[in-house]
Amino acid sequence: LVRVPAAVSVVDGADVQSGRQQLGLDESLVKVPGLFLQNRYNFAQDIRISSRGFGARSGFGIRGLKVLVDGIPATLADGQTAIDSVDLGSTRRIEVMRGPSSSLYGAASGGVIHILTEEPPEDPFIEGRVSLGAHDFERTQLKGGGRAGPFGGLLSLSLFELDGYRDQSRAATSMLNGRFEWDIDESSDLSVVVNAVNAPPADDPGGLTRQQVREDRRQASPRNVLFETGEDIDQQQLGVVYEKAFDSRHAIAARAYGVWRDFRNRLPFEGGGAVDLDRVFSGGGLRYIYAGALLGRDSRFSIGADLDAQRDDRRRFDNRFGVRGPLALDQDEDVTAWGVYLQQQLELTRHLTLSAGARYDRVGFEVDDGFPSDGDQSDRLDFDELSPALALLFHPSQLLNLYAAVSTSFETPTTTELANPAGGGGFNDRLDAQTSTNYEVGLKGLLPGSLRYELALFWIDVDDELVPFELPDQPERDFFRNAGRSTRRGAEVGLMAEPLRGLNVALAYTWSDFEYDRHETPQGVFDGNRIPGTPRHLLHAEVGFRHACGFRTVWDILYVGDFWADDANRVRNGSYWVSNLRLDYSHRLGAFEIVPFVGVNNLFGEKYNGNVRINAALGRYFEPAPDRNVYGGIRLRYHFGGS
Repeated sequence: LVRVPAAVSVVDGADVQSGRQQLGLDESLVKVPGLFLQNRYNFAQDIRISSRGFGARSGFGIRGLKVLVDGIPATLADGQTAIDSVDLGSTRRIEVMRGPSSSLYGAASGGVIHILTEEPPEDPFIEGRVSLGAHDFERTQLKGGGRAGPFGGLLSLSLFELDGYRDQSRAATSMLNGRFEWDIDESSDLSVVVNAVNAPPADDPGGLTRQQVREDRRQASPRNVLFETGEDIDQQQLGVVYEKAFDSRHAIAARAYGVWRDFRNRLPFEGGGAVDLDRVFSGGGLRYIYAGALLGRDSRFSIGADLDAQRDDRRRFDNRFGVRGPLALDQDEDVTAWGVYLQQQLELTRHLTLSAGARYDRVGFEVDDGFPSDGDQSDRLDFDELSPALALLFHPSQLLNLYAAVSTSFETPTTTELANPAGGGGFNDRLDAQTSTNYEVGLKGLLPGSLRYELALFWIDVDDELVPFELPDQPERDFFRNAGRSTRRGAEVGLMAEPLRGLNVALAYTWSDFEYDRHETPQGVFDGNRIPGTPRHLLHAEVGFRHACGFRTVWDILYVGDFWADDANRVRNGSYWVSNLRLDYSHRLGAFEIVPFVGVNNLFGEKYNGNVRINAALGRYFEPAPDRNVYGGIRLRYHFGGS
């Protein structure tokens, strides 16, 4: 990690799984500097991940980051990401690259998150895990895997239910996740990833006004109750990854995948408030890698291409207080995205490495209006961009690695963000793609005493930033417009150490200074205002201790500074501290491994908002998080190889 000329962090599987409640990725990613995560407790909206401010605008799902699972994109061709199919119970590693990384991954201003699931083990096993907790939380998981000759497989089945802290916040999910591998020969292998998820209605309690929060934190928004808001999902996925090394210098990697998703959603308004979406998402990629000598120097060269296609059959009906009414919109939306890229790493001297790359992307949107009674609103939009990147790394030793980088990226609006605020179908053709240029310097290394440190300073200029807003007659439905120009300055600090055997300490601090340089809307001129949704100060600290007998305890605390909820900087979300504690005990009894665990979320009962809706209509900005709550369970694994 210290030799990568970018801000990169890795979270291992034990951090994701051991003793966790496994409600969301934020439980483990919170320790990564530069990331701000919200919305763990509203499963109809999905987790919100902000990296250097990118993604803070998302009304649902993840924006501004490219997310991959075992090399297969979870990010759609239009840039929207849903991670309701990620199986935390079989995750072995999460890699996070912060900042524009366009030379390899495409339109991702905030960076890349790559989630890797467990590989089939050499020693076969079967494992069961059961956990229970406050607010009728239940999670059951059964997984197993092994190898036989060149073949291996791992299969995981999980069931989850939660009534929720607030009224109308029930959620339930059943998920099947599998990874199968075939070592074809000594130089090539094939991996197949399958996933199926069914989430019957996940209720949406909605945002509250500040006064409603004071009156009753656990209430749902009256409008959401009236219109019975929520969503349900049925999705299947198949992905294939092939890798071959021709010799020690030449290799290729290829992938292909398909996703089928049925999505239903009810929003808290009548006209077009019931969404019916059938989606097919597929694509592939090919990459060639050369690792050898160039001009007598060690080098690594990559060149590749990606093609992704997305077809949405979108219909909207009136929401008659939870009952689907007449058809209000019927259109087919097609998105095709393709990109070509290359990257060259060259060791200029023994201690100096140059990395250079570029990527060209073209994204086309097409809508076919099947509801002509309000006029034919079929349309087509095309976006394209060349995104170069350059970095220089000075690495005299493991103690000191200094890098400087400049890179660019762009983001198109998604099909949802292209919704026309003037009403009807078609696209909002006044929206432009968002572009950004990132300047960054960093320092990282390994010091005696198992101390790993990292420091990153960045300056990002953003043009045509995509900014959400709501209309009073359609609350909790985001529309978008472009801000003229904005600037993001920040610093990220990470420290990890093991001062004593079994004692681990981690610290992550982020300072963010994000503001609009030019931003004018019908509601006013907001030049010089802070960009909402991101705190200026963010601090996470964690102390963990594992005894040789198998006992482990981890205590962490998170400080989130205050931040604005609107472009006008009139509505502020106050700062808060949240602390969590978890304990587990691992005991081996012959072929059995028994691990009971218990955890306390929000140890000191802090009253805070787990999510803040940006530029919300009718003052409904806040979604309160639960008070102190407890969960616990047991994990039992049987090793067929014995003790």
